[in-house]
Amino acid sequence: MRYIPHTPEDQCSMLDTIGASSVEELFCSIPSDCRLQAGIDIPEGLAECEVLARCSSLASANVDTTRIISFAGGGAYHHFIPSAVDQLLLRSEFYTAYTPYQPEVSQGTLQAVFEFQTMVARLLEMDLSNASLYDGSTALSEATLMCARVFKGKRTKVVFAGAIHPEYLAVVRTSIEDPEHDMVVIPPGPDGRLDREALRLALDDTVAGVVVQYPNFFGLLEDVQAARTLSSAVGALLVVSFTEPVAFGLLKAPGEFGADIVVGEGQSLGMPPSFGGPYLGLLTCRKEFVRSVPGRLVGQTVDRNGNQCFVITLATREQHIRRAKATSNICTNQGLCALASSIYMSLLGANGFSKLSTLNHQAAVTVREALASVPGVTFPHGDVPFFNEFVVQVPGSAASLVDRMVAEGVVPGVALSRFPGLPENQLLVTATELTTREHIQRYVEVLGQAILG
Repeated sequence: MRYIPHTPEDQCSMLDTIGASSVEELFCSIPSDCRLQAGIDIPEGLAECEVLARCSSLASANVDTTRIISFAGGGAYHHFIPSAVDQLLLRSEFYTAYTPYQPEVSQGTLQAVFEFQTMVARLLEMDLSNASLYDGSTALSEATLMCARVFKGKRTKVVFAGAIHPEYLAVVRTSIEDPEHDMVVIPPGPDGRLDREALRLALDDTVAGVVVQYPNFFGLLEDVQAARTLSSAVGALLVVSFTEPVAFGLLKAPGEFGADIVVGEGQSLGMPPSFGGPYLGLLTCRKEFVRSVPGRLVGQTVDRNGNQCFVITLATREQHIRRAKATSNICTNQGLCALASSIYMSLLGANGFSKLSTLNHQAAVTVREALASVPGVTFPHGDVPFFNEFVVQVPGSAASLVDRMVAEGVVPGVALSRFPGLPENQLLVTATELTTREHIQRYVEVLGQAILG
């Protein structure tokens, strides 16, 4: 039976209160050609065993990295996840908790968030981290809005320098496309990295922030220090974005370059590359900008008896204060995802994280060297340093090549043509610690056959 809480009398009373004659009148502003004219063709219900069989049949059509060799990345990465991560997540006190609305009785949740903030801040060499956001793209959007808040609206322009993930830019554009903000995107230079001269010419005293991705969308190592120098010359903030946090086990952390805000995607830290999520947005900044941070911060203190305890130190979302005063109306606490990343990082430890990062880079170098032997394959960015992904140029359409290779059980990478304005004949190829020599050998074999047609 359908659950409809309102009786016909209730509906009449509500319509009378708002001055409408019928429910139909409430939808009169929607054009008739946009409205459903007939019922929805929904099949009859099935027995439980039939539903399970149907769902199993549908699920079998999906292909994941347990059944196919994948070199895809571009913002979602396939890493090994220790069994302990999922096992601990299944504990009921974590699995059923959403967010600490009553912090004084949510000490376990608050401590987990505090540990998460601490580890993220240490990984990125920043003063503080918030209690997470939706994903990397919305984290970058929040950082962009944060730049304008820091300058109290006196500076409204944010310049995006170099190769930033196109989907991240699209989300930012959706968030700040209004008269109060100005978004400037500078195309990357010939080597796929920051065009320093173009950035210098774009900067003036109206710029609130400069954004650079490190490693960038093409996997290349940007000159973050140059971006820091140029942004400082006009008094702008430096925002560093990333899609692969594992890189910072090997590379210099963004905070060491003097970044003011660092944001990115935390999916690599204990979460599988699912069909669109859930993912985890990371946001960190310098201490002086704490009042402009979206979301909430958890701090450690002592109670009146001198015992260690945890509290929500800062809560600036609309559920806690007036919406007009909130720093963000879309931020959330991705509690379970943040916990997964905390467990993952604690299991690795600092030395393990460094080793993992090294394995990823070594795997990518090995893949690149192997692909160099395939006739017709070139590397448009030459010998520019990269982390664990790089661009490969192939003869003809990269998208068609992907289709042919997937049919042979290998995902060769991400065809860059799926992103507006990027070449038709280039692939973004990624390797991780799960990439084996057998995978590489099979990749080279299938790629060579696919190129030959």
